[in-house]
This record gives sequence, C-alpha cells and structure tokens, in this order.
Amino acid sequence: MLHGLARHRVRTTLVVLGIAVAAALLLDMVMLRGGMERSFERMLLSRGYQIRISPKGTLPFDTEASIPAAGALVARLRSDPEIEAAGAVVGAAVLVRIHDSTESVVGYGIDPEAQAFYRLASGADLAVGDSVGVVVGEPAARAFGWAVGDTIEVESRLDPGALRPSARRALVVRGVVEWLYDAPGQRSIGTLVPVMQTFGGIRELDGASALLVKVVDDVDPDGVAERLEAELPSVEVNSVAGLVRHFRARLVYFRQLAVILATIAFVVAVLLVGTILTISVNERLGEIAVLRAIGVMRHKIAGAVMLEGLGLALLGSVLGTGLGLATARYLDAILKAFPGLPAAISFFVAEPWSVARAALGVMVAGALAGGYPAWIAANAPIAATLREEGE
Repeated sequence: MLHGLARHRVRTTLVVLGIAVAAALLLDMVMLRGGMERSFERMLLSRGYQIRISPKGTLPFDTEASIPAAGALVARLRSDPEIEAAGAVVGAAVLVRIHDSTESVVGYGIDPEAQAFYRLASGADLAVGDSVGVVVGEPAARAFGWAVGDTIEVESRLDPGALRPSARRALVVRGVVEWLYDAPGQRSIGTLVPVMQTFGGIRELDGASALLVKVVDDVDPDGVAERLEAELPSVEVNSVAGLVRHFRARLVYFRQLAVILATIAFVVAVLLVGTILTISVNERLGEIAVLRAIGVMRHKIAGAVMLEGLGLALLGSVLGTGLGLATARYLDAILKAFPGLPAAISFFVAEPWSVARAALGVMVAGALAGGYPAWIAANAPIAATLREEGE
C-alpha cells in the first residue's frame, strides 16, 4: 500500500521533511539532556584522578580560598594504601613581560608527580625539581610568539604597599600544552607548585587551590572520598561522581527544557504521520473495500497502514539524524562561547545510544500515529463504501 503515498510525492516529501525536523529536534534534546554531564565527567576523569579536595565550603577553583599546609596533606594522602597518587594544584593571576609592557595570564602550579591539568602538545614535560621550567598553553604561545626554549619573564601582581611585583622570575619554556580545564582562548602558563606559590603570595602557608587524588584500581572512589571527608573536616572532599551531581543540580533548567522540547518534537511527529496516513486512507477507501471484498483479512489491511507509518518515520529519522547532528554542532559552538566555560565542555554529546534513542522515539511515534488510520481502514464498511465509490 506504499504506492498510495507515492501518488502524492510532493505532499509525502513535505511530510517526511517535517518528520525529519521533528526527529532532529528530538535528537538534539536527547543529546542536550545529558550531554554536559557526560562531557564534564569525561573532562574530570581524562587523567584518571577521581577525587578533588578544595577549601571548605567551595568547589575547586570556585573562589580564591586556599588549603593551608598542602604539602603535609599531600604526603599524608600518598601514604594511604588506597591512594595511588596525589598532588597539589595552585592557581594564581600572574603577569608576563612582553617587550616593554606586561600581559595578564592565568598561572598554574603543577606537581609533576601528580599532573592532571594538561596534555603535552610539543616539547618536554615539567620535571621534579625544575624550578626554572614552565609550560605554556597553545593560546598563550600563539598570542606571544613563544616556542620551546624561549625565556619568559613572569611577575606577580603589584604589591599594593611597595607598588612593585613581590616576585619576578625568568623561566624557560619546556613545552607547549593543552590545558584541560581552560576556557577557549584562555592564555595560561604552568610551573612547579613552589614557584607558583611565590607568585600567588601563599608560599608562607604552603597553600594550594586544590588537591587531586587518584585511588588504587578496584577501590571505590566514592568510598575513599567519604572516608577522607570524615578524616579531614577542614577541607571539602568530592569524588567526580559528587561533582557531577553538583553540576547536574546547576543544569536542572537545561534538563527541563530538553524534556519539554523533546516531548513537543514527539507529539509533532505523531501528528504529522497520523494526518498524512488518515488522508491517504480516506482517499483509498474504495481500494480497501475491494481488498476486503476479495478476502483480504482486516489485520493485513491494518498492518499495511501501520507499515506506511513506520516507513514514513524511518525516512524522517534517517534525514533527521543528519540534520540533528549538524544543528547540534552549530548550537554547541554558540553555547560553548559562554565566558569562562572550559573548552572541553560540550552541551551536545553525540553517542550511539543517543542517536538510537531518538530514532526509536520517531519510530514509536510512527507506530502510534498509524493506529487510528489503521483502525479506519480495517473497519471500513465494505458494501456502503463500494456503493459510494460506484455512484
């Protein structure tokens, strides 16, 4: 019975395009509903560190607060049999001298023994004890023309009392790196923790902005996080799972919006398929009555109509998948431009299960939409319909 739809190619094509738009919207909302959470979790686990320790009452790098006596705390964590690695991270705003002026950059203090903040793009990594080495992010290297082997001058912010930097050092670029948590285009550099503590003015406290912890294989990170939280009441301890829960709470409106728009897309698909099938069945009631008169069973007639609905939904979902992936890439680029958002975060994450889930939703819409027109076709009065067709 698919030839009935082929008779009206323009009408059928427009309906398929409408279903494709609904399928694309459904796919985008499925990707949006959980995309940011999954990309956030992947970003945090990209180097395998499952626990973050931050100053009490804050999330890592949410404020300028620091953890005092970080060195002793790191030593204590490394002695824990359930912990494989632990290290401190220091964040500070620093200045770099470019010719006769200074430029502001973000500075990170890194522990080479527990490095989870960057991937090396070129050159060499920081080494333990290398107090004159520095790694620079790709945006900073492009902006200032830095290359491996260059010497750069780094200064702390001006001391309000002395009106001069409290610390100044000449550092040698060891490597160019990709910072995992930076915003797009953010200019950042990294050196050893003690050096950055000097620039940040917290060396006397041996302070750190956060501690990163990797647990031993086959040990539950959530269980270790709960134990550390009880043992270390002066700091905030979060597993990646806990941070994802915090993140999810902040994204509740995105999730609600995704559910609402996905529901609208599903309803639109049902209405489009149901409308075209109802019109098609009404136009072919004479043919259907003839088929019934020669002995074709009702369930076969209904099945043929349902098959038409599934065929329309299949065509629409195939076209809609490509359209949805293209629009998701465009929308993701717009949303990722939000200031301060890490470049590694994506709003729309395309995964096989999300594509399959959206396609299944459209197919279900096609099956539901075919129910009413299939009932009309299966229950059409044979004699009355043939008489009307003959007049």
